[in-house]
Amino acid sequence: MKKIFLSLLLPVVALAMVTSCDTDNDSNPTLDVSHAADGFVLNVPANAQNNTYDLTAAEKVWLTCSQPNYGGIPYVTRYYVQVSNEESFAAYKELSTSFTTAKMGVDAYEMNQAIVALFQEANPDTDYPNTAAPVYVRLRAIIDGYDFGESYSNIITLPSVLASYQAPKAELPTELYVIGSSIGDAWSTWKPLAPIFGNEGQFYTLVYVPANGMFKWGLEQGDWRGGDRLRAINDNANAGASINTEDNNNIQFANGGWYVLNYSAEIVGNSVQFELNVYPGKAYVIGNAYGDWTDASDALAMTAPADASGQWISPAATATEELRAYIKVPGYDWWRTEFTLYNGQLYWRVIDIPNNWAESMGGDYSVTMKPGMQLYVNFDNNTGEVK
Repeated sequence: MKKIFLSLLLPVVALAMVTSCDTDNDSNPTLDVSHAADGFVLNVPANAQNNTYDLTAAEKVWLTCSQPNYGGIPYVTRYYVQVSNEESFAAYKELSTSFTTAKMGVDAYEMNQAIVALFQEANPDTDYPNTAAPVYVRLRAIIDGYDFGESYSNIITLPSVLASYQAPKAELPTELYVIGSSIGDAWSTWKPLAPIFGNEGQFYTLVYVPANGMFKWGLEQGDWRGGDRLRAINDNANAGASINTEDNNNIQFANGGWYVLNYSAEIVGNSVQFELNVYPGKAYVIGNAYGDWTDASDALAMTAPADASGQWISPAATATEELRAYIKVPGYDWWRTEFTLYNGQLYWRVIDIPNNWAESMGGDYSVTMKPGMQLYVNFDNNTGEVK
């Protein structure tokens, strides 16, 4: 891009030279970056000496500067703000927001976060002090759109700056996974949990855990969290749940069987805290295909296999109607934990379905049952079929 820029500039320079000859004027400017290294002036704000900048309360810190010397051509210049806690600028951070004018309103929050981060990197076991301190600022400039003509301003001192640690805003997770000794390929398969429809921060899945089986969880694949990262484990299924502190804080079930895992996330102050609710593993069918809309009806319960390698099997349908099926999470209506089949995979409900899947999602998400047909599901790999 540099060569292209210079070639485009040559006609301009040539024109300037012709103009100079015609007018006998030696002041026509040409691009000259040889003086960029000389720097440019960043002005000390007029009220800096008698003012404390409270970065947690302010919105902007205003700075002004002169333009670098590019041979007198008023080229658009992009300025980047750099801050340091040291006058020597031995360690510094460059803020993400840049400017193309010589008067710039620097985001106070960005400056605050950079200053605190610099302190914490230098003092990892120390809280940021709640007192005003000097902050040192300089600008880096380049010709906008081109990676050359870099120039640095002088360093100015803001004598009294009050910054403070601000924890990132806590947000409820949108994903959650489990991995374990009996989930898919042992300690290799990250099984995604489904969100409970209409309940932010609530997730569920159905897993087989053998006697003394163990697992971990995480907010993304590779996020290995143990039981010590939970506020509580509520064992409502006689699973014999515990935290194995001698084995990387794995969650361990003394008693083997099928279990529903319901992870509950809650924002407490500036952090997100989690609980694990463990329930007996149960899944059901319901609806017109069975002539019964009773939630958790024993007559509509799917039969569990002996272990994770087998399939859950539903009662036979009694009518030619759409399949409706779900995992039962106690405390929630069946339709909040409903699933259907899509290309042989379980597809979890994430939208409102006033009448049926075909109407709300389309025919590819709707499974028509006929009398005598049954639903077969492998909850270990979340696949299914009807036959």
